[in-house]
Amino acid sequence: MKTAEADVTYPLSRVRERVGVRAGAKVKARELRGQMTDAESLLWQHFKGRRFQGFKFRRQRALGPYILDFVCLEVGLVIEIDGGQHAEQQDYDQARTALIESQGLTVIRFWNHEVMNETPAVLEKIWQTLQTLTPTLSRKREREQDT
Repeated sequence: MKTAEADVTYPLSRVRERVGVRAGAKVKARELRGQMTDAESLLWQHFKGRRFQGFKFRRQRALGPYILDFVCLEVGLVIEIDGGQHAEQQDYDQARTALIESQGLTVIRFWNHEVMNETPAVLEKIWQTLQTLTPTLSRKREREQDT
């Protein structure tokens, strides 16, 4: 049985943000961008400025009551980086993931230590997921890969 919260759509539009629909979440997201963990900062260095295979990632993006660590809107991919506290809040994380997926987004999760110690493997998993979500790469990306 779906909860009423799962039936609500939380668009990620800038227009809604401009009119103050999620002003509180926007302020919180801005604060979190200034307080990123080491693992989030490391991934952001690979993502910012379309550095990762030309995909645009946003960090600390509000979606309903949640703040997403990273999201690529063009393919609908959410990347969550979990610290040790997430081992004790699995029910909360499952509910959060269900709500995010109900919005048509795909969620992949990594532990902080995975990002810090196994960065190439994490980036490979992200790349594989992106390829799955975009089976036909644009001509521009195909040409870039051939060079």
